[in-house]
Amino acid sequence: MRAPVDNIVAPLFPTKLTWMNASRPQSIIQQGRPMLVEFWDFCRPNSLRTLPYVSAWHERYAGAGLRVIGVHSPGFAPSREEQAVRDAVARLGIAHPVAIDGELEVWREYENEGWPARYLFDGHARLFDYHFGEGAYTETELAIQELLDVHREPLAPVRPEDAPGALLAPQTEDQQGPYSGPYEAGGVWAVLDGAGTVAVNGGEAADGRELTVAHPGAYPLLEHDRHTVGVLDLQIGPGVTCLATCFTPGIA
Repeated sequence: MRAPVDNIVAPLFPTKLTWMNASRPQSIIQQGRPMLVEFWDFCRPNSLRTLPYVSAWHERYAGAGLRVIGVHSPGFAPSREEQAVRDAVARLGIAHPVAIDGELEVWREYENEGWPARYLFDGHARLFDYHFGEGAYTETELAIQELLDVHREPLAPVRPEDAPGALLAPQTEDQQGPYSGPYEAGGVWAVLDGAGTVAVNGGEAADGRELTVAHPGAYPLLEHDRHTVGVLDLQIGPGVTCLATCFTPGIA
């Protein structure tokens, strides 16, 4: 979505903020270089679903002048630990700079309200385009290209529900803690912490599986080709804590 006015300026990053993948964090905001700021949390499924696009934009447009900045702002207790964030950045193969916003300082500066959220600033650090939640990937990439005066085919959708104009059906609302019961969604995830195993729909059933939990984060439990009506049976094993059960959209 285009900014309503052209005089909203990017807040400065706090000087004591911890950074990854940035040798000179004091020069993150650079005159003449557009900047994409993405708020995310490795424990949020929708952040992980957006990550392939953010990483690809870094790879595709860094050479043309784009700065991609991930701001990791925790929404769950396990993602507040700095080492857990560092481990997640390494595990996920993130190459662009990441600010570890453990105290939500940057979050408050932006008056941000959810995950994921992305803000695209022009070469004068003025807000040019923004989007809250999943989706609008082609729109964001076209805005990036406009700022850089670069023209190429945008990224293909990672999933069918990401395609421009895709008709999505409303999914079941996210649930705190472990959930078993009926649902409607394109996919089911769980936010897990600890070490052990989790059985989904009996583990050995036709649509079941057993997950090994080795680190905190968001784990996909069931992934469907389109919006599906189903029943979830989630069994949390010893040593594992389920903080939330989350549902992602699917093609209607």
